[in-house]
Amino acid sequence: IGRATAIEMAATGIYWNYAPAVSIPQDIRWGRTYEGYSENTEIVTSLSAAYLRGLQGDDIASPDTVLATPKHFIGDGGTLWGSSTTGGYRIDRGVTDVDEATLRAIHLPPYVAAIEEGARTIMISFSSWGGMKMHAQSYLISEVLKGELGFGGFVVSDWAGVDEISSDYYESVVTAINAGIDMNMVPYDYYRFIDTLTLAVESGEVPIERIDDAVRRILTVKFEMGLFENPFSNPDAAAQIGSQAHRQLAREAVAQSLVLLKNDGNLLPLDPDTAKLFVGGNAADDIGIQSGGWTIEWQGKKGAITAGTTILEAIRSTVGPDTQIEYDPAGRFSASPPSSADICLAVVGEEPYAEGEGDSSNLTLPAGGNRPLRQMETICENLVVVLISGRPLVISEFIDRWDGLVAAWLPGTEGQGIADVLFGDLPFSGRLPYTWPVSIDQLENKDQGPALFPLGFGLEN
Repeated sequence: IGRATAIEMAATGIYWNYAPAVSIPQDIRWGRTYEGYSENTEIVTSLSAAYLRGLQGDDIASPDTVLATPKHFIGDGGTLWGSSTTGGYRIDRGVTDVDEATLRAIHLPPYVAAIEEGARTIMISFSSWGGMKMHAQSYLISEVLKGELGFGGFVVSDWAGVDEISSDYYESVVTAINAGIDMNMVPYDYYRFIDTLTLAVESGEVPIERIDDAVRRILTVKFEMGLFENPFSNPDAAAQIGSQAHRQLAREAVAQSLVLLKNDGNLLPLDPDTAKLFVGGNAADDIGIQSGGWTIEWQGKKGAITAGTTILEAIRSTVGPDTQIEYDPAGRFSASPPSSADICLAVVGEEPYAEGEGDSSNLTLPAGGNRPLRQMETICENLVVVLISGRPLVISEFIDRWDGLVAAWLPGTEGQGIADVLFGDLPFSGRLPYTWPVSIDQLENKDQGPALFPLGFGLEN
């Protein structure tokens, strides 16, 4: 997947990818949970290192490779619920309230592995630790990352992340650059930043040696990438963008990521020649919901926002010629109500979100997904639920009403990968990367009884 991503990016002339996120989410109420691979440090370390290798290849100067960016250093996945001070956010950009030993044990290993794999830029987190914003952490950035871990690449800020250190912009810039930020991501008023940093250097508050070090690090990476010799895209590679081979790879990834959580009566896999199939739900025919946030727009968007195959389209292309499909997004099949022999498939999901906009205090489906699911529970005797979400949701109140449950996460554009598994062309092989809680209270107190499904759970068929 990393190689395919690099090839398509390079074909557009963009040689820098702000990925992988090596966050290790400890509270799934976080709106960025789906950016992390798992709550488990070893899983995150292994998968993020593999993705980084794919992006950067064997030679970062190769024209079909791109620069990776492990992020967000450090502890962004460990913030405390209610600790954020950013707008309506509750946990995103909050405080990682752990001691240094815990910070190192849980959140540092992916960075150690990334550096060993050749990471040349690392992004700093919006979050705080030890009473200080990460962008101000000289100890962690300069002493631990650059010193102890020997990171020789450059450190980049997050989006206007430097600005959050202090209400005094001059103080924020001085603190961040002296802490070890080499490149400042300035989304708006870059003249202000240039003028401020110039003044800080002229006054001696930012030593010229710090500037020289930052420039040396940035230029070194650019030379290693060959950007001065080959700054533009290769037009001949444009055919790789959205190619059939890459879509097939994405389809395989979708199929491997599905997790079978419940399968009463062995309803799954479904028979492609079943006589009648009732399909409902807000996510059955919606590429935007399948893809989630960070798709075309920052927050993502419902609807046909990009090319791809919806889950409904995939089902229609998979079933036999004699299978009759009735589809209603609201789950109302009053013209022909399901009989005891019919199968109902509810495809419901979270609506797209990104960052703190997705912080959730209850982890429930939105009304658009909840209403059709409740409707189908009342009329369907054989109900399989396909859940599209960026994290586990609280479903313990309803799961006894379902005969089957598949966690499909955010599959993106290749809905055919879901049909491949639902109808038995490929087996269920996924395992939960997160603990699935019984309730919100269990997130606050993990000793409060067993989870609904433990980390690593996944049925086979």
